[in-house]
Formats: sequence, C-alpha cells, structure tokens
Amino acid sequence: MRLANRAWLLAAALVSQPGLAQEVRILVQSSPLAGFRYHAAAEVWQELRVGDALELHREPDNQHDANAVSVSWRGHKLGYLPRRENAAAAWGLDRGQRLSARISRLAQHPNPARRIEVEVYAE
Repeated sequence: MRLANRAWLLAAALVSQPGLAQEVRILVQSSPLAGFRYHAAAEVWQELRVGDALELHREPDNQHDANAVSVSWRGHKLGYLPRRENAAAAWGLDRGQRLSARISRLAQHPNPARRIEVEVYAE
C-alpha cells in the first residue's frame, strides 16, 4: 500500500475517535535547507534546536524560482525549501493550506547544504 494511502487511512481512523482528530499531521516533505550560507542560518546556528518551529513564507515573485518558499526561525530567514522539492508546499500555501515546519536534524557537516533538515507538515 502506498504511503499516501496509509496516511489517509490513519487520518480517517483517528477522525472516527473523538478528541484524537486534532493530533493528525501529514508529513509533506523532509528536506535539507537550501541557501544556508546566504542567509542568517550561520548567525543563529548555536541557538537552533531540533524540534524548533519554523515559519514558511511563499515568495511567488522570486526571480530565481517561481515556487520559492523561504524558511525562517524567530524572524531570521534561514534559507529555502529546495527548488527540486518545493512544488507541493508552494501549491498548498498558494491555496491557503495550513502548513507547519520544524527542524528535524542539525549536523556540523562541512557541506552547508547538509547542516539543517526541515520537515513540513499539513495540519
């Protein structure tokens, strides 16, 4: 059974149980953060923690990517969802879908593109 089908079955099962439906979140994507070295991620690196909430902001007028979704932490722009993986999140945000994001992994990796991993959820 495909993962998406399992997620919808799980959501349907939880909705049938009063009080549990509010806890359903569907993982939309898990991706490394793009643009770490061009934004404030390095400046706030020591303050970041796995599990921290992130804000997603749609940038439809971005000249480099029509589906651009920037990622911020406490008002500091950290970077972007990767271009190759941002279409679903951009589509959802454009249609008013409530998406949440969090830091799922932090690593002192020599490649800046592998230092922060982000998970995006549909609520």
